[in-house]
Amino acid sequence: MSEYSEIVLTKSGHTATVTMNRPDALNAITPTMLEELNDAVLKVEEDQEIRFVVLTGEGRAFSGGVDLKALGERELLNGKVGDILDLPARALTGRLSSMPKVTIAKVNGFCFTGALEIAMSCDLIVVADEARLGDTHAKFGLRPTWGLSQRLPALVGMARAKELSFSARTFDGVEARMWGLAALGGPLEELDNLVTSTIEKMAANSSESFVAYKDLYAATERLSADQGLVYEAESDYSFTDTGERLADFR
Repeated sequence: MSEYSEIVLTKSGHTATVTMNRPDALNAITPTMLEELNDAVLKVEEDQEIRFVVLTGEGRAFSGGVDLKALGERELLNGKVGDILDLPARALTGRLSSMPKVTIAKVNGFCFTGALEIAMSCDLIVVADEARLGDTHAKFGLRPTWGLSQRLPALVGMARAKELSFSARTFDGVEARMWGLAALGGPLEELDNLVTSTIEKMAANSSESFVAYKDLYAATERLSADQGLVYEAESDYSFTDTGERLADFR
């Protein structure tokens, strides 16, 4: 669909695939890559034919995390990598989590720190059993700034999140799935088919329902349970396919 230097964007039917494409550097994240990812995701969001977005990495990594070499001699203050990465990364994670498409992180290999933050902003993580994941901020005297402090505990629980972040240890895809970080997973050789079959199952259902679900589930992050129930009851969404979908059952 478009040409980039550090990512590849392709489209097949109703699915767009965005591939981080620096395999010799384990798809390490640079300012250029983030700029291109934001551009690609924005294009996909505006494409009415696209219902599903798959984010993955070329080669043996989803992404090894931030390319610290790309930061040059910049001084990293207060444990942050700086606005040159933080601002576009937060824009990207915001788009992936809120866009009116189903977003899937296909974690095919190494997925560390900033890359893990990006993966967790997707609606689903589908992971290879052999993949290695981890939050290594503490190893380098850094702290999360792209959403990990909120998303990791929500997915795996506070105690597990603290253990993973404080130890900076890595874990595999089987553990990620067992803890609830990943929704689905399996052997690397079956990962493509697993993602395809998952999308096929979802594709039979209403995209308008997906939009409502994404908004309602997002509300749990900012509202109490009682407030969330009120929000669910009082919120309105545009549905145009209900009558057609119910026709055979009435």
